[in-house]
Amino acid sequence: MHTPISPSDLATLIDEADRAARRLHRKLALPAADLDDLRQDLLIDLICRLPGFDKRRGSIGAFAGIVLRNQSSRIAIRHHRRRRAQGGTVLSLDAPTAGFVEPLGSLLAETDGLAAWHGQDRDMQTDIQTREAVQSALAHLPEGDRRFCCALAHRSVTALAAEDFGSRSALYRRLTDLRHVLTAYGLGPAWDDLAAA
Repeated sequence: MHTPISPSDLATLIDEADRAARRLHRKLALPAADLDDLRQDLLIDLICRLPGFDKRRGSIGAFAGIVLRNQSSRIAIRHHRRRRAQGGTVLSLDAPTAGFVEPLGSLLAETDGLAAWHGQDRDMQTDIQTREAVQSALAHLPEGDRRFCCALAHRSVTALAAEDFGSRSALYRRLTDLRHVLTAYGLGPAWDDLAAA
């Protein structure tokens, strides 16, 4: 059984979590409604890590600061990955559109595709050109590298290492080499987006 938290220590934890949530909320430019969820996520993680607190090593405020900074960093990384996977910030369909009276939702047709509904500025012609560039670059690769690229498009390096594609460090070295080769075939940003997914 863990030692109970004193009321003053609990107040310190809540204050630290509140400050960290406000900082992260401002840094990520999140909607106002997300502040409470962010504060709760940070506070729950902090409370779960309390058994690792040692009074001899510092104050509970310093411990909370370190834990909250690390968790804030993990949340920010997840948020940025999600935002990058969505092609940028997700727009509200009720948001006014520049130059139009109607909101975005009434200007989009179902044929515009899912990306348009999420506020992504995707162009079908650009997507076709990107797909053709990827196919052309992959056609120049040896069969083993082609299989590696196809597998990497659907699974992480860790999952590929577990499937006997090689060790993680060898796969990362191979990925670095492939980036140079694919860049030479004209696939710089498109390949980076594929590899980051």
